[in-house]
Order: sequence, then C-alpha cells, then structure tokens
Amino acid sequence: MEEISVDFDGIYAHNFPPPLHLPNMFIKRSLPAHLHPCLLLVLTSAFFAFMARGDVGTASYYSPPYQPTECYGGEPSQFPSSDLFAAAGDGVWDNGAACGRQYLVRCISASKSGTCIPERTIQIKIVDYALSSTSAAAAFKQSVTGATLVLSQTAFRTIANPCVASVNVEFQQV
Repeated sequence: MEEISVDFDGIYAHNFPPPLHLPNMFIKRSLPAHLHPCLLLVLTSAFFAFMARGDVGTASYYSPPYQPTECYGGEPSQFPSSDLFAAAGDGVWDNGAACGRQYLVRCISASKSGTCIPERTIQIKIVDYALSSTSAAAAFKQSVTGATLVLSQTAFRTIANPCVASVNVEFQQV
C-alpha cells in the first residue's frame, strides 16, 4: 500500500479561491432604530414566557365542612362563589403567605388512564393549610396522599374524575 501525505497548509494557501465579496445589503442590513426597543420587548417577552412555566405537584380533594380555615377562620366570605379553592400543602404554604394566593391548576396525569379532563384549567384560591389542626378534612387528605394542593370537591371534579385519590397537576401562581 502506498502512503499518502497531505500538506494542509498548501491546500488552504493555494487551492481555494479568494473569499467572495457579498453586496453591502447583506452585510450592513439592520433594523431601523425605532424598531430596536420593540424587538427587545418581543424577545424579552418570549424568553419570560418560556421560563414562566408552572410547577408540578399532586392534588387530592376534600369534602365539607370546609370551615374553619387556617387563613380566615370561620369567615364564610373567604370562599369564591365558584367553589374553586384549596388547602396548601407544605410546598406551597410558605408560612401562611399563600393565604389568598390564586393559582391556575390543570391535571396532567393520574394513576388511572382517562382521569384527567383534557384542556381544562381552573383558577383556585388558597384558603387553608392542609396540615393545620383546624382543618381536619384537609389534614387527613394531605397526610394520606402527600398532596401539594388539597382541592375542594368542586375544584377537583372540574379538572379530573374523582375515581382516584390524587392526580398530578401543573400549577402556576397568577
């Protein structure tokens, strides 16, 4: 077999044509100055929309009585008229700062196929702490399932079939 040696310096120096000179319109083309802030705004918004995805956790549900709550005691006006509310688990509670926070919640999966209602997102209000001694129903459900959120029956049934004790959810503070 014959050995071939290649001189790469020679290839680059002698065998390639000189670089092409592109017309100025391709090299120096830029946006008008008044569009720069708009472009920056669009790019920044796209970046934050991409980064602002929700958290993932689990949700279970509990039944009445819903009062008293850790956040508002026995005040009946604490509950939204839609009955879409929840007790927060430890991951959301934040030493009580979660009281009154609103979250968008959607079911993403469950142990039983067909449990989640597709394309259904609800907005819930945090009214209680799931591990509170004043909310026995919420504390029981959270301790059994370890749920991030313990939804009211109405809230749970809006996003999932209650044939399972808990579902996996995506949630995002509003």
